[in-house]
Amino acid sequence: MTRTTFASPDPASAGLVDRLIGLFALIPHWLIALIARIALFRVFWWSARTKVADGTLFSLSDSAVYLFQEEYKLPLLPPELAAHLALLGESVFSILVLVGLATRLGGLGLFGMALVIQLFVYPDHYNEHLPWMVCALYLAKFGGGFFSLDALIARWTGRKVSFA
Repeated sequence: MTRTTFASPDPASAGLVDRLIGLFALIPHWLIALIARIALFRVFWWSARTKVADGTLFSLSDSAVYLFQEEYKLPLLPPELAAHLALLGESVFSILVLVGLATRLGGLGLFGMALVIQLFVYPDHYNEHLPWMVCALYLAKFGGGFFSLDALIARWTGRKVSFA
């Protein structure tokens, strides 16, 4: 029987790795959360805008309903209802996430929307949808961070805020 042995790591390189890990540990949660909030807002808000009739803020366009009838074809929901729910979810959840109000709820909502898109609409586009899901789950788990309305409200009400 052959025995495999591994050389001990060079102490100098191990120290360098530890220092690098220490530098990464300094990246603040609020920065990651802020970037995730902006990224998700950008994707979902502009998707909602493509569903809106010209010259309106929230009136669903005929072309959006057509897409849900002919291309998206979600199971269990009539196309017009699905189009209205998508417009509502993309609009409301993206605004909540951007300003950091009910960030965990908004993140969970956007995660659910991305999951539906991945599973039922464009299953081959996981390389696009997985980063959205990661950002949304991060916000659902950790919240919007120090620079969010959630944190501001917590400070005003005297609640202890934990920023992971």
